[in-house]
Amino acid sequence: MNAPSRSLPKTGFPGLVENWRSDLISGFLVFLIALPLCLGIAMASGFPPMAGIITAVIGGVVVSRLSGSYVTINGPAAGLIVVILSAVQSLGQGDAMAGYRYTLAAILFASGLQILMGLMKAGKLNAYFPASVVHGMLAAIGIIIMAKQIHTMLGVKPEAKEILETIAEVPHSFVEMNPEIACIGFTGLAILIAWSLVKNRYLKMIPAPLVVVAVGMALERYFDLDHEHVYGFLTDAQFLPHHEYTIGPKFLVTIPENITEGFYFPDFGKVATPEFWAAVLSICLVGSLESLLSATAVDKLDPHKRYSNLNRDLTAVGVGNLLASAIGGLPMIAEIVRSSANVNNGAKTGWANFFHGLFLALFVVCFPRLIHEIPLASLASLLVYTGFRLASPKEFAKTLDLGKEQLAIFCVTIVGVLATDLLVGVFIGIFVKLLVHILRGVDFRQLLKMSYHVEQTHPGIYHIRVEGSAIFSNFIGLKSEVAELPEGRTVVFDLSEAYLVDHTVMEFIDHYRHDYIGRGGRCEIHGLENHEPYSDHPLAARKRKTDDHEGELSTPR
Repeated sequence: MNAPSRSLPKTGFPGLVENWRSDLISGFLVFLIALPLCLGIAMASGFPPMAGIITAVIGGVVVSRLSGSYVTINGPAAGLIVVILSAVQSLGQGDAMAGYRYTLAAILFASGLQILMGLMKAGKLNAYFPASVVHGMLAAIGIIIMAKQIHTMLGVKPEAKEILETIAEVPHSFVEMNPEIACIGFTGLAILIAWSLVKNRYLKMIPAPLVVVAVGMALERYFDLDHEHVYGFLTDAQFLPHHEYTIGPKFLVTIPENITEGFYFPDFGKVATPEFWAAVLSICLVGSLESLLSATAVDKLDPHKRYSNLNRDLTAVGVGNLLASAIGGLPMIAEIVRSSANVNNGAKTGWANFFHGLFLALFVVCFPRLIHEIPLASLASLLVYTGFRLASPKEFAKTLDLGKEQLAIFCVTIVGVLATDLLVGVFIGIFVKLLVHILRGVDFRQLLKMSYHVEQTHPGIYHIRVEGSAIFSNFIGLKSEVAELPEGRTVVFDLSEAYLVDHTVMEFIDHYRHDYIGRGGRCEIHGLENHEPYSDHPLAARKRKTDDHEGELSTPR
């Protein structure tokens, strides 16, 4: 059973010697994707553009050597834009630079909490959050990113401060858009859409963000954005007013030519305020949750079927965030888009992450003027496209397939995040999820504890009997115990006595079964014929057909 492991790529310096060629090539290709995204994410977060580069360099060069994962890429992510921008605005109270430095201090404290969480083996944090709530949170983040970046893509600065007002101001920005800047933004968006439809594998090898930036820079030269000038725009209807637009360097990325001028240090002046600690908790929770979810998703893409040490990964990300925040960087996570590209490019080990960070550092040191030629509208188009992917109609359709109640929880979470803030919105979604379970008859005693029994009925056969309710909030103990079962055996999940099994648990059992079989074992699921699913989806929540609640009264383990 151990034969396959001998063919796995080695890690550490032996892995570098054996795999340097494939990891170097993948690291370079990921660098091409990461450069514009790091700049765009930093600016959308209210940070200087250099902050995104600092984070990606530390995530690659430092965190790759400490991480418990194999092919993930660490760096700033779009999912954290909302949290960071909110912290900058609430702590700075109108002073962007002050808010930036206060937020650096909040990130530093949050990174300390992440390190403690990793050392205390909190790598299963993501198991406590139902899938519909997590997806709702990500969709809300996507909507917020689109709402804020559309204005930048159009060359207009919105007056609104609150997110709902910013969304309402989008039509006005279309009316008042700067035609030349909007041309750059819409061209970038069109390239991204077209690239997603391209089937030619040779064209697919060219990163779409690189094409967007290259075309944007060409248009920047054509429109002469390096020099500020005013031009008029007269509509065909002579009774309409004559519009004047100013274009110039303010629509381009600005970074210092001397790299040391891009370093800023935390300001701890707000450490005693409630707003500061609210920012700390938001950054820690959302960053940790996103990083763990991404690392788990990337493990499923790894062709060698390796599994990350999530506790070590969380600790490494915390260390990276500590270093980044100390010199002016954004927080980082295990980023899913760049990690997927890393796998597709043939990366074998964490050295690909290292090389991606190294290439970013060399580029910024050697070609700072080239970065200054990148239009903000091109970066905004990348973020608008990213936001749309997080909140696309497909996400709503996929959630509806799981059941109407899942769509309701998904939508409630979105509305909660948009109307309040990220943490409050997530907890509103969790509350509604628990309320749905209670209305379906789940016993209060089983909201946090599941009744289950694991026993070896025959040599090499492990029988897991679940009684009562198996829901997102009570299955962490079962998840931990089955993870310790030896490989190459037979594992049987018996759900015949389970009163209710929710989607999160169904998804976990299904993934566990596929992974366990993939590692050479056998895994079976019994008793589902006794249940009525809430939709036609094979992983939908399901309730036992009988009205007998005997299973609900079992003593929780």
